[in-house]
Amino acid sequence: MSAREVSEVTEPRWLTSDQLAAWRGFMKLAQTLPAALDSQLQQDSKLSFIEYYVLAHLSDQPERRMRMSELAVVANTELSRLSHMIGRLEKRGFVCREPDPHSGRYTRAILTDAGFAYLADAAPGHVRRVLGLFVDALDPDELHTLQRISDKVLARIAGEQRAGRADRRAVGTGGGT
Repeated sequence: MSAREVSEVTEPRWLTSDQLAAWRGFMKLAQTLPAALDSQLQQDSKLSFIEYYVLAHLSDQPERRMRMSELAVVANTELSRLSHMIGRLEKRGFVCREPDPHSGRYTRAILTDAGFAYLADAAPGHVRRVLGLFVDALDPDELHTLQRISDKVLARIAGEQRAGRADRRAVGTGGGT
């Protein structure tokens, strides 16, 4: 190993002032925007941002159905947390659950007609808020750049998650040492 490689291993790499400013700005946006969207949804529709997101995603699925485990991945939440949320939405008549007919090991969430109608009523106010806070603040080139940036970072995260799962499988099968 060269002296430079040893140095890179032992000395931490720090953000430049421009990198730190960009990171802090992004983190503030990542924390503030969902809260602003949640506030509008709570006030106008009595839905949380994540509840709206789950209902909207279900509305895009064939027959408005999706396995709970897949929906948890899309919503970036734990299955147990999603299950509690779906329970609350069931009490409101917006969703129901059924065993997956292809595999009894899975449960599917289903957006009901009442849930779809409620979502359709909530959507215009939410879209107005997204346009006003986010889309209208950026020009088309900035939106395109943001999409490319998001895709790149998400692909890197997904690659690391796949590598981590592969490493855990190798260790779990005795191939890791």
